Amino acid sequence: MGIIGAFLVLPPPIALTQNTSRPYLDNGARRLTSTADTVFAMQVSQGGLAEVQLGHLAVSKATSPAVRQFGQRMIDDHSNADDRLKQIAQQENMTLPATMNPKDQALYDKLQMLSGPQFDKTYIKAMVKRHQEDVKEFQKEASKGKDQALKSFASQTLPILQGHLSDAKSAFAQVGSTGY
Repeated sequence: MGIIGAFLVLPPPIALTQNTSRPYLDNGARRLTSTADTVFAMQVSQGGLAEVQLGHLAVSKATSPAVRQFGQRMIDDHSNADDRLKQIAQQENMTLPATMNPKDQALYDKLQMLSGPQFDKTYIKAMVKRHQEDVKEFQKEASKGKDQALKSFASQTLPILQGHLSDAKSAFAQVGSTGY
């Protein structure tokens, strides 16, 4: 048995063990072309979850028809975008987050406590700010992304987000300056 037996009892090589030093990434996510692409996918996933949940709040709590309508659009459009992102993640063997990030959760918690015109103003103001940031991030990914699937996703989704920003600004103009 000698030499052959010694090989049978050796532990598996260290290279086969999973690196867990970056908990938001799984092995598949490391296959993406760049870390920036991975971060983009993770942030978009969490942001999309937040947009849907915040949209549900707006549909149920808003007093302004424009804000309710905007909330429903968030549910519809971000659910569709999330589905497309999940398909890309599945192809890349990437696990996307299943919860909102702490900042979005704090906004959700704050909005749950508000009602009436105060809810409408706070929600739609946050949507303007969020979509300004989203448009910038999607423009960056669409032009500088390395992963072709995510780059294409960003390019296709960007006009929708630009529409959201325009609609959010319009709704804010209606509720931000009035106490209706």
